[in-house]
Amino acid sequence: MIRIENLHVTLPSRAGDVNILRGIDLTVAAGQKLGLIGPSGSGKSTLLMVLAGLEPPTKGDVEVAGHVYTKMSEDDLARFRRQHIGIVFQSFHLVPTMTAMENVALPLELAGQNNGFEVARELLAEVGLAHRLDHYPAQMSGGEQQRVAIARALSANPPVLFADEPTGNLDHATGQAIMDLLIKLADQRKTTLVLITHDSELAQRCDQVVSMRDGKIEVAA
Repeated sequence: MIRIENLHVTLPSRAGDVNILRGIDLTVAAGQKLGLIGPSGSGKSTLLMVLAGLEPPTKGDVEVAGHVYTKMSEDDLARFRRQHIGIVFQSFHLVPTMTAMENVALPLELAGQNNGFEVARELLAEVGLAHRLDHYPAQMSGGEQQRVAIARALSANPPVLFADEPTGNLDHATGQAIMDLLIKLADQRKTTLVLITHDSELAQRCDQVVSMRDGKIEVAA
């Protein structure tokens, strides 16, 4: 499902080029759950941005769900992300002026689908929020907001789901519940899950764990 070969990301700065990713090779099979760990500044989030098609590589090949990013235009990548990739962020990134149902339906409406609210209602029930359909983010707890964000990320039923520190803003018990939910939903849908986390205990719940340091893969287990 995911294949990376000799991936480099280099960014310019006044002090000279900064090598963020330095020759990453990685393969993730369809339906596999990958835990990506490492200290701050190791390149984890940059790798996720490249895999999600949000940041171009400086060098190397990126193939996700049979699509090679370097052969695609920006418009092609945008369409691909909409249909194939879901992303869950640490800070939820919900639209504050929209209800839970409107937030989940939004990606489908932008894609021109007319069943957005029906899908949103079903997904919110699936994540345990059938009673929160008409509530706004400010009226919900952090754990509830993250459940809405997970439902939104899965609204297009993408084959690949990226989760960037999804429990980082939550207390331990709530974080564990969110991780349980992510794993259950990924298993039910046979979704490929890439989890970025500082918590090695959470990462160990994945099928494979990769540790990064200084822009390189340090350990793959």
